[in-house]
Amino acid sequence: MKYHLGGRTVAITGSTGGLGSALAQALRRRKANLALLDLDGDAVAEQAETLGGHGVARGWHADVRSLESLEDAMRAAAEHFGRLDVVIANAGVGETLGLVSDVEPDDWERTIDINLSGVWRTFKAAIPHVKQQHGHLLATASMASFLHSPLHGSYTASKAGVWALCDSTRLELRHLGVTVGSIHPTFFKTPMVDEAMTRPDSCRLWNNFTGLFALTPIETVVNDIVRGIERRSAHIVSPRKLRLAALAPGLIQTYVDRFGFPGNTVPDAIELGRPAQQPGLVLRPQRAP
Repeated sequence: MKYHLGGRTVAITGSTGGLGSALAQALRRRKANLALLDLDGDAVAEQAETLGGHGVARGWHADVRSLESLEDAMRAAAEHFGRLDVVIANAGVGETLGLVSDVEPDDWERTIDINLSGVWRTFKAAIPHVKQQHGHLLATASMASFLHSPLHGSYTASKAGVWALCDSTRLELRHLGVTVGSIHPTFFKTPMVDEAMTRPDSCRLWNNFTGLFALTPIETVVNDIVRGIERRSAHIVSPRKLRLAALAPGLIQTYVDRFGFPGNTVPDAIELGRPAQQPGLVLRPQRAP
């Protein structure tokens, strides 16, 4: 049975980033009310105004590294709209390409804290409200949950953890009528990915974003996510032709190891990344703490 979004309230963390913004617009077209949560209070207030104003969209400052901040924002959103039906844990960051042996402890812990622990905090803050509506929890993971690139250890570890957390939480909440899903897109086009495509190390590593690493239009990703919410899907893979990777990640990883990163791909990428300190690569750009 289709889960109609009209009149329901959807909360989104990282709402002003590339995916969060596009997803918010698509959900408004489905007549959902939007609780927009982001670190940048001014940006999220402006976003809410462009989406229709306080009657249908309102923004709150929220930091996914703070459980108290999320609890306050969820409580305020539920009071404002009278309900929270769907909560999407979407805030996240990427990382600078580099060896696991070279990553700084603070950088590792920041990625895990935002991408994985941030989802846990979002779910924990949302559950008391969502279970009243027998609603739906959703987290933005990645194809990196299943297919693990080299030079990207903290990111792939965090996204694999999000996938596992969603699967565990789904079983814990199903008897309450709450469903839980995870989102697994491949690379998709945003301004930050455009920037990544100018970097020699990322282009070498991911074959100039062609073949296995070809970009998917953001419209495809958003449409797949909305369809997945309406079906209360456990896993949303985008593009859908890559669903086999979610069904058999161990087998597919062997293929990717051999054919996705052949020959000197990895050492070449390491060397290309050495000449200067470069800004961090965010694969799924969202407003990050």
